[in-house]
Amino acid sequence: MKTKIFTKALPLILSLGIVGIANADVLENIKDRGTIVCGTLGTSEPFSFQDPATRQVVGYEVDLCKKIAEHLDVKLEVKMISVAARIPELVAGRVDVVAANLGWSPDRAQQIDYSYADYVSPQKILIRRSDADKFKTPADFAGQRVSAVNGSSSEAGAKRLIPDVTTVTFKDPPTAFLALQQKKVSGFVGSELMLLKFKQQSENTPVKLDIVDKALFTEPWGIGVRKGETALLKQVNDTLGDLEASGEAEQIFEKWFGKDTNFYTKREFKFEEIKG
Repeated sequence: MKTKIFTKALPLILSLGIVGIANADVLENIKDRGTIVCGTLGTSEPFSFQDPATRQVVGYEVDLCKKIAEHLDVKLEVKMISVAARIPELVAGRVDVVAANLGWSPDRAQQIDYSYADYVSPQKILIRRSDADKFKTPADFAGQRVSAVNGSSSEAGAKRLIPDVTTVTFKDPPTAFLALQQKKVSGFVGSELMLLKFKQQSENTPVKLDIVDKALFTEPWGIGVRKGETALLKQVNDTLGDLEASGEAEQIFEKWFGKDTNFYTKREFKFEEIKG
């Protein structure tokens, strides 16, 4: 009889255990273990990429994660993840925060919480220079094939905004870039800075590339936190707010996007709440 009672009670016990795990305070767990795990791409210069000399993952988003770790007085662990795995890794608890070119969208905002905007990205289309007369605006790609990174907002934006477009997706930017050079697609959709890197690389190849001037759309990026983890989200936003107020946000931006870099752009945004 005792065995039967225990067996019937087991599902309830397990469900209570699962609920307990799901409701665990992530901020408390970070402080207990003394480490925050930041998920980032590691393949998206200058946001996060491997330094050829040290093999360490560095970049703009990595620096922001470092500042969050310093604010919490814990160590930083950087974990490289793919674009498609960003939200699954976060929801499953395998990373504490995601700083990985994470564009805001209504759909994603239902799955995770976003920090203040830490970057604002024009999404554009890279083309072969020989096709410059054919593709002058995003509308010219109607009915065409374009490459994008699987699971990216660039892919979703192309489907949403270009009539009858076919998106050919790849696991990372380099393979999506290669598809364009190999003439498997007419364009490659991505963030302007990422495309700028590939445009520069193409100058040393037989197939030169250019970026269509008009943006397909513009999106704010933020640091992702699991839904409902308000304590951790507050600490992340406090960190970004302090960086903005002190002027250090501008310094970090200049380090990666200043005049002495290959990605020179003007900072026309502030670390502030994403309005949606």
